[in-house]
Amino acid sequence: MKSPLLSLPGAVPAEGRDEGVAAHYGDLFREQRALADGNGFVDLSHRGVVTVTGDDRLSWLHLLITQHVSDLAPHQATEALILSANGHIEHAMYLVDDGTTVWMHVEPDTQGELIAYLESMKFFYRVEVADRTGDISVVHLPAGSIAEVPDGAAVRETPQGRDLFLPRADLEAYAAAHGPAAGILAYEALRVEGHRPRVGFETDHRTIPHELGWIGGAVHLQKGCYRGQETVARVHNLGKPPRRLVFLHLDGSEVHLPGHGTPVRLAADGQEGRQLGFITTSARHHELGPIALALVKRNVAVDAELLAGDTAAAQETVVEP
Repeated sequence: MKSPLLSLPGAVPAEGRDEGVAAHYGDLFREQRALADGNGFVDLSHRGVVTVTGDDRLSWLHLLITQHVSDLAPHQATEALILSANGHIEHAMYLVDDGTTVWMHVEPDTQGELIAYLESMKFFYRVEVADRTGDISVVHLPAGSIAEVPDGAAVRETPQGRDLFLPRADLEAYAAAHGPAAGILAYEALRVEGHRPRVGFETDHRTIPHELGWIGGAVHLQKGCYRGQETVARVHNLGKPPRRLVFLHLDGSEVHLPGHGTPVRLAADGQEGRQLGFITTSARHHELGPIALALVKRNVAVDAELLAGDTAAAQETVVEP
């Protein structure tokens, strides 16, 4: 979906997985500072929107996802994963129930695959699944924002702010009333600062939830069976994940940020050393400078100095080894 807000002054289109919205509107750091201060909004209208209605919607979803939602209270935000049979992460769902409908947003262009899976699991349950991406857009208001929420809009309220599910036809009017707009790069920089993983960035085909710190957040350990639960329980009770998420402070003298997939090695071994992991997301932060998230082998020492490509990196622990 291409956002109409790309017509705003200064808008520079994002690329890659976030194509369709603005990377920034001319001043990345100003936009970050505005969000950090609780001002403005972020256009997330490229994300997929899925709804589930029907009397059995919560009890049915409870059987399929990693979160405990059978008794989810109206307007209480949560997040959940869908795993493969081997426990690998396939989807992350950011959802809320408004009393009659479960609203969720997911990674761009993944809603079709998610809906296909959900439809295959309906059986006799009284549920209806719908792709609302074409008529509903997601707008993020940062924590501390006092912007009004339009009547009838579903809202996910979290410590990071509020996600609004707005009619796509109202997006331009909302932007005019509640600007300034901030681009996805500002939003991503704050996500990296907050150590929050994202499917398709911090994950690959074999990532399990323990590696990213999703246990206890998106994965509830005291609930019934769901696909992939055996792996979750086994690793939690009997072992350790093979990799762990780390936060990196990057050398600020480098002009270019290391991109997704850049090898991570021990600084002591140099660029010819054994690869121990890879950069998942990098960003320029308005206070911290260049930062990144990376997925590294569990046994990498927590105080080891690292290299991201040819960029020196100091790590902070996100997931304990």
